[in-house]
Amino acid sequence: MLRYLLPLLMLYSPVLADEEREAFVKANLLGIFYHELGHALIDILQLPVFGQEEDAADVASILLIDGFYDEDAAQALAYDTAFGFLGEAAVNDVPYWDTHGPDEQRFYNTVCLFYGANPGAREGFATDLGLPEERAETCPEEFELALDSWAPAFDDIAGQGDTLVFADGGNTILTTDVMAAEVAALNDDFELPVPLIVRVENCGEANAFYDPGTTEIIMCTEFEDHLRQLYDTLD
Repeated sequence: MLRYLLPLLMLYSPVLADEEREAFVKANLLGIFYHELGHALIDILQLPVFGQEEDAADVASILLIDGFYDEDAAQALAYDTAFGFLGEAAVNDVPYWDTHGPDEQRFYNTVCLFYGANPGAREGFATDLGLPEERAETCPEEFELALDSWAPAFDDIAGQGDTLVFADGGNTILTTDVMAAEVAALNDDFELPVPLIVRVENCGEANAFYDPGTTEIIMCTEFEDHLRQLYDTLD
């Protein structure tokens, strides 16, 4: 299940500022896509969810990042997706009524679970992102619990097929390229019981979501520029 990420996704590579921004955008497009894939799997496989489904989808995203990429690439992705939550926290008020947890909490959950998957190799990652020692102590157990919960679902769909279908809407933007490549790669690892459409389209807002009515993941074109703006708030 191991795959490699393009070199542009390396957070600390000596590239120009605009290339670093695009690497941040790519990483967060993948992170939110995996989150929505978590929602899709919960729906398609009729998985039980004990707690908030948004939290379960966040966990799926982290597990996929950890499982699909080599260590350097996975760390680059985890850095950028964690920073994405910090960016959202900086520009948005905390909507306590929302089904998503506060972005600061999602940041620490991301750092903890990713660190917990491989503490020996990721101590620097946890230190860089300020994970408190009292939380770090429980992260390996948190990761094992998360993996035990999701692994049977991933095992059920392991295989090769063409059940993820990319719907090219003619949008010649970065999101289109990233999603097309990811769908092709996932078809080498997963075979779903029903087709899952991944569509890039204009939504009128910066968003990404899973539609259970049509079994589609929608990646809104507006989300890409939103991520660039988030990067600039963190620069």
